Amino acid sequence: MNNVPARQLIGGAVAVAVALGFYLGVAKNGVPFGLGLGLSLLGRIRRKKKIVRVYMDGCFDMMHYGHCNALRQARALGDQLVVGVVSDAEIIANKGPPVTPLHERMIMVRAVKWVDEVICDAPYAITEDFMKKLFNEYNIDYIIHGDDPCVLPDGTDAYELAKKAGRYKQIKRTEGVSSTDIVGRMLLCVRERSVNDTNNHSSLQRQFSHGHGQKLEDGGSGSITRISHFLPTSRRIVQFSNGKGPGPDSRIVYIDGAFDLFHAGHVEILRVARGLGDFLLVGLHNDQTISAKRGVHRPIMNLHERSLSVLACRYVDEVIIGAPWEVSRDMITTFNISLVVHGTVAEGDDFRKEEGNPYAVPIGMGIFKVLESPLDITTTTIIRRIVANHEAYEKRNEKKSASERKYYEAKTFVSGD
Repeated sequence: MNNVPARQLIGGAVAVAVALGFYLGVAKNGVPFGLGLGLSLLGRIRRKKKIVRVYMDGCFDMMHYGHCNALRQARALGDQLVVGVVSDAEIIANKGPPVTPLHERMIMVRAVKWVDEVICDAPYAITEDFMKKLFNEYNIDYIIHGDDPCVLPDGTDAYELAKKAGRYKQIKRTEGVSSTDIVGRMLLCVRERSVNDTNNHSSLQRQFSHGHGQKLEDGGSGSITRISHFLPTSRRIVQFSNGKGPGPDSRIVYIDGAFDLFHAGHVEILRVARGLGDFLLVGLHNDQTISAKRGVHRPIMNLHERSLSVLACRYVDEVIIGAPWEVSRDMITTFNISLVVHGTVAEGDDFRKEEGNPYAVPIGMGIFKVLESPLDITTTTIIRRIVANHEAYEKRNEKKSASERKYYEAKTFVSGD
C-alpha cells in the first residue's frame, strides 16, 4: 500500500466519485442527484431544529399551582415560553381590583421554572397590533390558552384573532382551583371568624383537607361552599418535580414553613436561601400542624396544593411533604443538610422562644442561620388585602363564580396533562 503512487490514489478517488455520480444520476447544473438529496434532507433537519417559541398571557393574580401547570403545559408545546403579565389597570378595567400588584406578580411568574421570558404590562385582549408584535418582534410561533373561555366585557373571545391566524393552541385547564376559588376561601374564613369566633372546633382546615365544604361537627356554623375539588395524583407530583437528587458533594440548604398562599415573599426568601448552597430542600408542614400553630382557619391551601406551588419554583430542588415541626439530628443526617435557614419575616417567631425551639438542634450544631427577608409580605398580608377590600372581591367573585359554574357544567374531556 505504501508503494502505490499518490497520483493513482487520487485518480482512483475521482473515478469512484464520477461513477457514484452517474449511478445516482446527475441533476441540473451538474450537481449529483444524491448530493442534492442529501442537502435537501439536511435542510429539512435544520428546519426541524428551529426553536419554537410559544406565548401565554394572564393576570396571574393570587398565583397558584393551576397557573403553574398551565405554564408547564404551554412550555411543553414549544422550546421557549414567553409569558405576558397583564397590567393592574387592564385587570381593573376587565375583572376588578387585583389582590397582588404587578411587581409581585412579575416576581411570581419569573420564578416559575418553565418560564423563559416575561413581557410586562401585556394587554388583557390580544389586539391585531400586539399580535403582530408577538410574531415579528418576539418571534412567537403559537399563542396558548386553556380550554376555559376568556370572554371580554363586550362578549367577544379574547383570542379570536389568534385563532383566525391559525397560530392558536389550547391546553387543558387544571382541575379544582382558580384565583376566584382561593379568594372565596379567604372570604369564607372572614365570615366564619366573625360568626363563630369562640368555637375552637370549627376548623375550615378540615374542609380544605377533605376537598369539600361540609357541615361542621360540634356546632359549627354549617356554611356550605365549594372549597377545593383538587384531585392530587402521583403523576402530577412527578410532573412538577425536578426528578434529580443532590450530588455527593452538594451543599444542601434546608428551609421549612407553611408556604400557604404561595406569594412573592416566599419566592424571594427561597431565592436567597438557594444562593447559599447547591441544593435547596424545602420542608412543608402538614395541615394539622399549621392549624395548631396558626389557628383553626389556616391553612387556606391544603398540603398537596402547597407542595405543587413550591415545587414549581425554579429555586427549589426538592420538597419534604409533611415535614416535622422540629429539625432533628437524624433528619439532618438523613438528608445530609449543611445549613438550616429561616427568614426574618414570618408568621411567627417560634424559634426565638427558649422552650420548644424547633431549630434547637441545628443551632447547637452551628449550622443555623437567620436570613434577611427581601420582602415584608406574609400569608396574613394577603388575607388582610382581601379583608380590606372584601366588598369589591365579593362582587367580583359572584360574577366569576357564575362563569366558572357555567364552564364546569359544559365541561368536556380535553386531551392533555
